[in-house]
Amino acid sequence: MLTTEQQIFEQIKKAQNILITFSADWSGDAVASSLALFLFLKKLEKNVSIVAQDPSNGRAGQQAPDKIFAFLPGFSQIKKSLENLRKFIISLDITSAKVSQIKYKLEEHALNFIISPKDGFFTHDDISSSSSGFKYDLVITLDTPDLESLGKIYDNDTEFFYKTPIINIDHQGDNEEFGQINYIELTAVSVSEMLFSLFDSYSRETIDEDIATCLLAGIISKTKNFKTPNITPHTLLTTSQLISMGGRREDIVNHLYRSRNLNVLKLWGRVLARLSGALDNKLIWSALTQADFQKTDSSEQDLGDVIDELIVSIPQAKVIAIIYEKIAEDNTAQTSLIVYSTKNISSADLIKAYNPIGTKRIAQAVIPKPLADAQDEVIEAIKEKMNKLII
Repeated sequence: MLTTEQQIFEQIKKAQNILITFSADWSGDAVASSLALFLFLKKLEKNVSIVAQDPSNGRAGQQAPDKIFAFLPGFSQIKKSLENLRKFIISLDITSAKVSQIKYKLEEHALNFIISPKDGFFTHDDISSSSSGFKYDLVITLDTPDLESLGKIYDNDTEFFYKTPIINIDHQGDNEEFGQINYIELTAVSVSEMLFSLFDSYSRETIDEDIATCLLAGIISKTKNFKTPNITPHTLLTTSQLISMGGRREDIVNHLYRSRNLNVLKLWGRVLARLSGALDNKLIWSALTQADFQKTDSSEQDLGDVIDELIVSIPQAKVIAIIYEKIAEDNTAQTSLIVYSTKNISSADLIKAYNPIGTKRIAQAVIPKPLADAQDEVIEAIKEKMNKLII
């Protein structure tokens, strides 16, 4: 019987056009591992694309990925939508009449084809239509707990995902194993670590400096530069091997961590000053006003860095909530909410009552109430949901 790794390579061997995709929250591990896999599959002479939901559609409290990850090899290859996924074919039976001329004309919402016969005429019965097969014959998902986490990439083309073989690679316990092949390694710290083992089992010669850099970036991002408590000896060994193979550690750290500005540190101070906890600090939260952003010359896009610091500083926290004041277009006060959760807890479910957008791991919502009114309501709602969970 074939191992999971062997099944993966057998499926890749049969495929001609491969789609790599990942969760709409654009985690550093997902982005970096997808680029490593893209470069690896190119070495196997496969036609391969990376597509992920446009991060401007619901990526809560994060800097734009092109500002964070653009230094990684191949980043410009990531597309934001599935294009030309399937061809629509219009057929004309020319048994009774031959074609003399074909023209087309676009009129508002209609594309009209004007076909002139050499002799005779065409009727409705001569026309038929059909769809081609899908552009891709294999999908590989990375760091994605379920198909819904892909966002619009899945929502807009659900039929494609149900009719195309999927290799699902993840290290999280909440993964729903939606693939035909599910490569789930719960002892791994990151997907990037898993891919190193996978590539190495195929041929270490395929891992060049660019692939090593992408895999190393994924591990560094996932472990917050080796500050998280779940680091294993295998993670450190993998890191050492990647550096020896040309992984550019200094470059990665400079772009991901040393580029943080003073404004983010000031915002971090404001968050710490109002930090609260409940349920034995399994839930922690902080609230910010518009004045906090103005006085620190920061924005809500900087909150992702703040959440990263909270994850490292308070490892017992299972749910982190940042609640902040926002002014609506009509100048009325409203409250925005970002919730991050760890394994086996869905952020979106915790704040389901507020119609959130995002994924299981990080979700955001807007509440049409002033901060003072919304804060207690939100925290009590999250507490109630968490009390029903086994944590």
